[in-house]
Amino acid sequence: MTSVSDLEDELSRPNDADCDFMCELKGDVLVLGAGGKMGPSLAMLARRAADQAGPSRRILAASRFGTGETKHLLTACGVEAIACDFLDRDQIARLPVCANILLLVGRKFGSTENMPLTWATNTLVPASVAERFRESCIVALSSGNVYPLAVSGCAEETPPAPVGEYAQSVLGRERVLEYFSNRYRTPVTIIRLNYAVDLRYGALLDIGRRVWQQRPVPLGMGSVNVIWQGDANSMILRALALASAPPRLLNVAGPETLRVRWIADRFGELFG
Repeated sequence: MTSVSDLEDELSRPNDADCDFMCELKGDVLVLGAGGKMGPSLAMLARRAADQAGPSRRILAASRFGTGETKHLLTACGVEAIACDFLDRDQIARLPVCANILLLVGRKFGSTENMPLTWATNTLVPASVAERFRESCIVALSSGNVYPLAVSGCAEETPPAPVGEYAQSVLGRERVLEYFSNRYRTPVTIIRLNYAVDLRYGALLDIGRRVWQQRPVPLGMGSVNVIWQGDANSMILRALALASAPPRLLNVAGPETLRVRWIADRFGELFG
């Protein structure tokens, strides 16, 4: 792997399970929030899996697309790119009806500089989406931040106990989706993701960069779960098959709970 193009190809390459799933899935797929870290490769994965599955279907991606680069990348792959400001309900109302919705819109971990915007993005936008696509099947990204801090990890049955406003807003997103799922009997899967990484972002990069620059690695959070973004993309797409009303909760993470100290030591070995 020697370029960003190689990386994008790897992240969006469907496996046999993805292609088999697309053979069974009915209807088109719309990725909301496709301009972020995961959105482009997820939309391209859906497009490539659909092409290999055979039946013709539309794969659409909506985002503000602040720069034209991501929109061009998606269009070149055969994904229909739509500009949309998700804080504008009228723009959401104009989005095409799709049977399958992948909801990635959200203010992410660490977005503390504008908490009103974080709350609006993480709770009002899901409400507008759930109203617009009440007849669709929805997979929505959440976060493991809704769980209490625990070294041993948390199962889906663990009661949420979010620490801090960001995590509280994420739980707010879940509750909003739960409300509309119950109201309209909309099938929903809520994915609590811990934490997707590729070679450009994520916990492993943050730790590795500190080791490379010979800066201290904080150990206040002693452990972390991570998952390769390509694997997360596959699980998010196929979670459409698990949607239910009330929503199905699903943890998505790598199988190991990794110690931050061990990760830092391993980078030290690799970097000499």
